[in-house]
Amino acid sequence: MGTVYLARSRGGRAVAVKVARPELASDPSFRARFRAEVAAARRVGGFHTAQVVDADPDAEAPWLATAYIPGPTLAGLVAAEGPMDEPRLRALGAALAEALEAIHACGLVHRDLKPGNIVMASDGPRVLDFGIARAVESTRLTATGSAFGTPGYLAPEQALGEEVTGATDVFALGAVLVAAAGGRPFGEGTPMGLMYRSVHEAPDLGAVPEALRGLVARCLAKNPAERPTPDEILDALGEAEPGAGTGAPTATAVVPAADGGVPAVSGGGVPPVGPAAVAAAGFVTVPASAPPAGYGYPPAPGFGPPVGAAPVPGYGPPAAYAVPPPPSSAPGDPAVFVAADRVSGIVVDGSGMHLQLYGEEAEFGWEEVAGVDLVRTRRGRGLRVAVSLREGGAYTCELDGRRAARVDEWMVRLDAVLAGFLPRR
Repeated sequence: MGTVYLARSRGGRAVAVKVARPELASDPSFRARFRAEVAAARRVGGFHTAQVVDADPDAEAPWLATAYIPGPTLAGLVAAEGPMDEPRLRALGAALAEALEAIHACGLVHRDLKPGNIVMASDGPRVLDFGIARAVESTRLTATGSAFGTPGYLAPEQALGEEVTGATDVFALGAVLVAAAGGRPFGEGTPMGLMYRSVHEAPDLGAVPEALRGLVARCLAKNPAERPTPDEILDALGEAEPGAGTGAPTATAVVPAADGGVPAVSGGGVPPVGPAAVAAAGFVTVPASAPPAGYGYPPAPGFGPPVGAAPVPGYGPPAAYAVPPPPSSAPGDPAVFVAADRVSGIVVDGSGMHLQLYGEEAEFGWEEVAGVDLVRTRRGRGLRVAVSLREGGAYTCELDGRRAARVDEWMVRLDAVLAGFLPRR
């Protein structure tokens, strides 16, 4: 989507500034989604998200500035420390359920809850990136029949392009808990394979502690009506212990060792932060008492715990600041078109085209694709996607849209996406 910079306000407060990629800034529909992201983050508030400081969706390069939240992402924390145990999983689940409760109370559905969008702050998780959130009562920004999100965390109704509700986020919460426990609910593989298994196969809960499997299985129910509400999840998990499930104990900062400059980061991911990984990458750790030069400000007199008071376990500043290193390459393109029925599907992203039909998969990079034809079938209720290859031959995938209106929306959306990758089409 863009590049995120660690910056500071004129008063010295650390902020994260997301700047959209130039090619996206010229897309009116992207600007509309970016504007919606700003509005969504402001509506939910700073307790569960990073507080919005300022934004300009109409700038030449649209940007969004939020408060900087020290800590690794959940993905980075699990990569660095390994799977969470049952107490931390319970605390994580409760905190995320509370966040979803706040999000849904604003009439929003996040639609892309995943470990990379969760920052493990010292006082609990923060849910970030409302880039594809939408208001429950409005579907203007996302055409019916198109799926947005991350395969592996997409609910079945989301993968099939059907109605998306708060229950969709609950499904993602269940998948997040499996990932935090060290598992993968629908295995590994291509985006289409992950989507197929989320729709048709039972999740793998082998990594989840036995006491939590029943609740996680309910979250991952195929039928949205069978999933618990965030409030029911909170009741099932009980009151979390302070600080459990946070990234406070081992959060680590890394800054370039060469010049001490402020790094630009992309994609939001935090790499493994063990000493060997840090040294190998040419970075140095920065303790919490010495944040990156020029950041932070001294505490106001009279604030903080009384002198001599016992610390509350899990609370307080992290052991070190979590500052991801600069990217080695441009961020990868997210999936820009996803559609599926019960036996076949298609994913179009920056890497190429991914087709699946009755469990058989075919993938083609853009350097292999000579052209793509879109044909309505079944009296307008079906869409045939035919991919012609430069070296000869063609592959065909047919999707059942059930309604002509859905197929029309598929064709408009897919034609616009293909035009970006195949300009001479």
